[in-house]
Amino acid sequence: MLISQTYRPESLFRALGPDFADPVRPADFPMVVPRFVHHRVLGQLGLDQLDETQIRRHLGRLAPLPGAQPQALAVRYHGHQFRTYNPDLGDGRGFLFAQLREVGTGRVSDLSTKGSGRTPYSRSGDGRLTLKGGVREVLATGMLEALGVNTSHSVSLMETGEALERNDEPSPTRSAVLVRRTHSSIRFGGFQRHAFHDRADLVGQLAEHVLAVYQPDLVGAPDPGAALLNRVVESCAELVAGWMAAGFVHGVLNTDNMNINGESFDYGPYRFLPFNDPNFVAAYFDQTGLYAFGRQPEAVYWNLRQLAGCLLLISDEGGLAAALERFPDLYRDALRRAMVRRLGVRSGDVGAEQALVSAAFRALAAGGAELRWEPFFHDWFGGEASADRALQGPRGALYRTAPFTAFRDLVRDFEPDRPERLASSVFARSEPEELLIDEIEGLWAAIADRDDWEPFTAKLARLEATRQAYGFSA
Repeated sequence: MLISQTYRPESLFRALGPDFADPVRPADFPMVVPRFVHHRVLGQLGLDQLDETQIRRHLGRLAPLPGAQPQALAVRYHGHQFRTYNPDLGDGRGFLFAQLREVGTGRVSDLSTKGSGRTPYSRSGDGRLTLKGGVREVLATGMLEALGVNTSHSVSLMETGEALERNDEPSPTRSAVLVRRTHSSIRFGGFQRHAFHDRADLVGQLAEHVLAVYQPDLVGAPDPGAALLNRVVESCAELVAGWMAAGFVHGVLNTDNMNINGESFDYGPYRFLPFNDPNFVAAYFDQTGLYAFGRQPEAVYWNLRQLAGCLLLISDEGGLAAALERFPDLYRDALRRAMVRRLGVRSGDVGAEQALVSAAFRALAAGGAELRWEPFFHDWFGGEASADRALQGPRGALYRTAPFTAFRDLVRDFEPDRPERLASSVFARSEPEELLIDEIEGLWAAIADRDDWEPFTAKLARLEATRQAYGFSA
């Protein structure tokens, strides 16, 4: 096998033992046809020398990687689904496939799957993924990475040649298997499972594992549970602030969809905002608006409280409560920084930045349906340095109206951050890259109707150009 000298496999999660996962076998697919391969991420994992046959074998047939975890593991977890506790969860159509050290940083990366077949937790499901669902996830991760959100990465998408029946889309529909990279497969629900069974020993073992592998600077903390929760609170505040600045609605913010590194993953009925609307809902089944755009910080905080409840088995209540109390201030500060980053400006004056962010939100609200979310940040990226471009562009007349006066007055005091970014051809365009639902449906229609993958591939190329132009670090 062609393996780079930088390839460093691990089996850290497997070492936790049988209380945390079940060994499983991948499905035997009729075919594996590569539809997307993320070569940049493969390079980060020392897998850049894989040839096409090896890519099909290891990312399609899911044969174990040399020296890595010898058998796939379906991770055990529980979770609250729309705030109703469900003890019947777990990896039902995916598994942890491999753990590798990233080139250069040494950071642990998990390769996990979606659509890889039935497991002990599949319940009545077939363990498969629709090709459309895989296409949607590849698009979501590409867009979020471009916007600087801490997200999983889609490593590969393979079409697998099965006809699937689904109640919520035209059937039969095509099948796929997705491999994604996260920096941990440990969900809040992993702690919930062991707390549900009153296994303080396993909650403690999992907490110690998380600190040792992902937060080594906290090893030896006098209260490991509180130390862990403080770090998770910090990372989740950053995550939800990133979503809000990106105009992203996850759609299903259940506790089993939150991981301990504050990393966004598992994209089902997500949406990007067409325009500013706090009540915008991504999932058709979210009839009460529990996970609406404007309620995402509340949802994340509620999930953190459930994690804290699990850690009560091993930790002091006062330390956990103090960690939770930090969330509102951490979130407000993270949102300010995320919005300033999205506007591409800098000042160093926290008060001035907060005033600018407040004015930006008021301007977005005032623009209503006339002002789409993403074009506002595209037009004003770099602040005053882009004022002429914004005022002469397709939304210039709107920006000259009274509701935008405060924003325009405030943005004049800000210098562009890394102004060389404005030389990118991305900012010469009148419209930015967006990922609204109509475009996603159009990209899928080309595939479903004509097996035409060119629009999808071209979209990913434009998202990559956007990522490079913004130069955000997720």
